[in-house]
Amino acid sequence: MNIYAKKSLGQNFLVDTNIIKKIINLTNILDKNILEIGPGKGALTDQILKNKPKSLILIEKDNSLSNELKFKYSNNKKITIYNKDVLKFNFEKKLQKDTIIFGNLPYNIASQILVNIIKFKKWPPKYSSLIFMFQKEMAERIMGKRGTAEYGRLSILTNFRLKVMNKFKVSPNCFFPKPKIDSTVLFFKPNTKIKNKIKNVENLEKITHLFFSKRRKMINKSFSKLFKNSQALSKKLEINLSLRPSQLHENDFYKIVECYEKYKKI
Repeated sequence: MNIYAKKSLGQNFLVDTNIIKKIINLTNILDKNILEIGPGKGALTDQILKNKPKSLILIEKDNSLSNELKFKYSNNKKITIYNKDVLKFNFEKKLQKDTIIFGNLPYNIASQILVNIIKFKKWPPKYSSLIFMFQKEMAERIMGKRGTAEYGRLSILTNFRLKVMNKFKVSPNCFFPKPKIDSTVLFFKPNTKIKNKIKNVENLEKITHLFFSKRRKMINKSFSKLFKNSQALSKKLEINLSLRPSQLHENDFYKIVECYEKYKKI
């Protein structure tokens, strides 16, 4: 098999047909707009095409792989290939309505890709679902529950805008080259009924970063960095300042952000 993986791009090619079919079967592709991140040699792409999508966008950073894909699919009018860094790709501009996004994400930038897709300016977004493969530990952090070691900014940010609908593990044997870790596929749907009145999701990212950078400390100092009248405000919000960040409920963070947007120090 003529496969060369670049370590610098975090490449591990999914080669197990059963897993590829399991990923595809999480959703209905027929006549849908699809986008695939990091198609590599096109193993998942081939399976997507068998299910007759309406259109297919491929984003591949690796120049030689991108050229191979362009050659391989040169006769297919449904396919648009971008030889681009996914972190610089303007999803909001390029996506069509109700697009399904697939990605066997490079492990070194997987969380950045997810956060970029969560931080769309317009919500609900143009995508209808996300089907992403992560390193197992990263998936656990995305799904982290309050009070656990995995709970943090990534799970709070994800839960604010997405719902995890399904998940399954993938063994290292399903890849070439074989990674040293297990992987997990997560299937997300956008949360269209967000009750919180956060105006800018970047404020949620900023505040969770501030709190969780001092994960073992009580939240009182982080809280007082945000607000002048921190004692009075914490009582109003019913937030106990002697708690650690991982003891706060997601809704507490959402309340803090709403407040920050109203009364911030700066």
